[in-house]
Amino acid sequence: MNPAVTASSPGMTAARHAAAVGAPAPGPQAAWGPGGLLGEHRGSLTVTDDFAVLDDPVEQQVFTTVREVDGRSLADSVLMVQGMYCAACADAVECALQGMAGVEHAQVHAATRRLSLRWDPARTRMSALAEAAGRAGYRLLPMQQALSISERLRETRMALWRLFVAGFCMMQVMMYALPAYVTEPGEIPDDIQQLLRLASWALSVPVVFFASGPFFRSAWRDLKVRRVGMDTPVSMGILVTFLVSSAATFDPGGPWGHEVWFDSLTMFVFFLLGGRYLEHKARDRTAGALDQLMNRLPEACDRQQADGAFAAVSVRRLAVGDVVRVQAGQAFPGDGCLLSPSASVDEALLTGESRPVDRVQGDAVVAGSFNLSGPVLLRLERLGRDTRFAQIVQLMEQAAIEKPRLAVLADRIAAPFLAVVVLAALMAGGYWWSIDHSKAVAVAVAVLIVTCPCALSLATPAAMLSAAGALARKGILVRRLQALETLAQIQVVVFDKTGTLTQEQLTLGGVQTRDGLSRERALAQALELAEGSLHPVSRAIALAARTGLLGTVEAERMPQETQLTETAGQGMQALRADGTWVRLGTALFCGLEAPGLRHPMPAATAVDDGLRTHLADQDGWLATFDLQESLRPDARQALDALRAMGVRSWLMSGDRDAAAQKVARALGIDEVVAQATPQDKLARVQALQAQGFRVAMVGDGLNDGPVLARANTSFALGHAAPLAQAQSDYVVQSGRVMDVVATLALARSTMGVVRQNLFWAVGYNAVSIPMAVLGWMPPWLAGLGMAASSLLVVGNALRLSRHSPG
Repeated sequence: MNPAVTASSPGMTAARHAAAVGAPAPGPQAAWGPGGLLGEHRGSLTVTDDFAVLDDPVEQQVFTTVREVDGRSLADSVLMVQGMYCAACADAVECALQGMAGVEHAQVHAATRRLSLRWDPARTRMSALAEAAGRAGYRLLPMQQALSISERLRETRMALWRLFVAGFCMMQVMMYALPAYVTEPGEIPDDIQQLLRLASWALSVPVVFFASGPFFRSAWRDLKVRRVGMDTPVSMGILVTFLVSSAATFDPGGPWGHEVWFDSLTMFVFFLLGGRYLEHKARDRTAGALDQLMNRLPEACDRQQADGAFAAVSVRRLAVGDVVRVQAGQAFPGDGCLLSPSASVDEALLTGESRPVDRVQGDAVVAGSFNLSGPVLLRLERLGRDTRFAQIVQLMEQAAIEKPRLAVLADRIAAPFLAVVVLAALMAGGYWWSIDHSKAVAVAVAVLIVTCPCALSLATPAAMLSAAGALARKGILVRRLQALETLAQIQVVVFDKTGTLTQEQLTLGGVQTRDGLSRERALAQALELAEGSLHPVSRAIALAARTGLLGTVEAERMPQETQLTETAGQGMQALRADGTWVRLGTALFCGLEAPGLRHPMPAATAVDDGLRTHLADQDGWLATFDLQESLRPDARQALDALRAMGVRSWLMSGDRDAAAQKVARALGIDEVVAQATPQDKLARVQALQAQGFRVAMVGDGLNDGPVLARANTSFALGHAAPLAQAQSDYVVQSGRVMDVVATLALARSTMGVVRQNLFWAVGYNAVSIPMAVLGWMPPWLAGLGMAASSLLVVGNALRLSRHSPG
């Protein structure tokens, strides 16, 4: 299966596709469809694709990552599930997969229709797993294939056809039913009345057997595995209404009487389909916001051949070193070097900056950014999972497949609730049969329809996905949806200083050296150590050293047996084979405060009234580097905003007290902890939590990893160290501190919307169920109420997607 080719060329045959990707051509009767090679029989509820195409290693690398876990190679796959309509569908897919040999974990997110699957390639194949889902009536697709334009158009076109048939037939049936509502009994001759009923019956047949198809298929899938899904009561209501009305039409003197409900039947099918269609479109704008960002890479691009000509190939057939032509408006397929004289590039997803940036020949461009100028040439240097874009997608996928705590709770409530719904409908129908059997069927159907808990299952994930999509468009990546609920309750925000509240780029000021050691030689020794660290201090020294040593002194290259290690928050050490060492870091780390050194640190240098780092060896002090830092432009605004929101601020830094206090005074920070080791920071956060405070941590360095993991929720700013990103709940790619405040504000708004949705879902059922049981709600009104409740929940969540963080 190659969604890159099929999406751009919906009519491509299997043979042409196979030639494009270098795979053997399938037989003449097969054709490429949404799920791969489609079988010849599509009429049943079992999906009959040729699932073997999912075992192609080239195709599999798009949606699968293999990693070592306890000595075993396990595969983690993320796929889209086609054919899902509700939370019960998600549960059915999970049950179909979790009992299979080789499946370690399977979880489906109902709102995004994503399947997160961990499986053992040594014990099973992806095709076998897809076949198991297919037997349950669902299709597994890679995301780019499932979200392709042709697939979306196909689904939308069929949904509109069903809606049109239901709406057209409803209007005709209502026209035939109107005389019964406006005339007195006996005014219409029996033969005319029977003719109107037969016409209504004929118009109801396509509504039941075509327009209602999705409800029946979903219900049958659930019943086959002995489950009650959300479409089960709906299907029962449609079928019972049609059968009883048909019996009354063809046998008016029979036990079901002469009352028919074709008008109610067609109306509530139309309302349900209309509500589901609008809900689907609204959900596309919430969860779809993440999908669009994650699937922005081109499906195919032009690769330069040996003769200089260009040929279109799938992006999965590209290799490092290839030269590709990227058209205007197209995303770059990989990280690489620009070969054209200039280009205008949109890097909003990667940096959070909405304005285009200019790149010239030789500059690096990143995958996922858009070319806004004319066609340009690019030499590829990194592809696939090695690109920064792939790392961002991985973070976003984690958010899209995770079920928030409230959503899990709602799904657990929804499953048994459906069984209660069916039981309640039977009891209500039985009760009314003894009173007025002409109303018994209508009451039972109304109860079945009105109590479907779709709104309850959508209340939480719809709101959180909408918020995550709004944040992602601004370059703020949410790694865990549950973190939005946690963030909304935060009382204290703890900031790291260097690179977080201050500018990421420090600059080197003065350099003081030991007698006999030149400034250039000191920088040369420091460069070898600084290049091994991502800490802002190390980066500043490395940058200054490379600039200052051009054409003067070569950097001192250490022997290969030298051990280079970093102590988080303290500094770097190079240990040579002869036991001697060189250190770059704090005075304490360099051992400069110890007595009896052969070369002690000068007294003037020991007074640390700013940001300083030292170079030392086993004999003592070698050099001191004075660094200059400036506050981020929005730091003061962010701290003021947090204070206005009732959130306290702390500063925890490994720097000297004077440097930390200087920043705290400038920003109005409540509490300061200076000269803090990673262990000190961790202990302080634990102490705050023990006092009942909910704590958020904002950092960017290696030394922030433990405290980022321990805090209730956490942010990694800018190009943070990999450990910091791995331990954080949010990655703020722009590095703006105000984005932390904006995320907090949106998290509070999100939980407000979640509470509104839950209140509406519970309140709606509390009011509508008694009305249906008492016979005050006809089936058509029940269908309208059910559709409106789900639509209101999704529409309310959609407000968050228009939120503008920052």
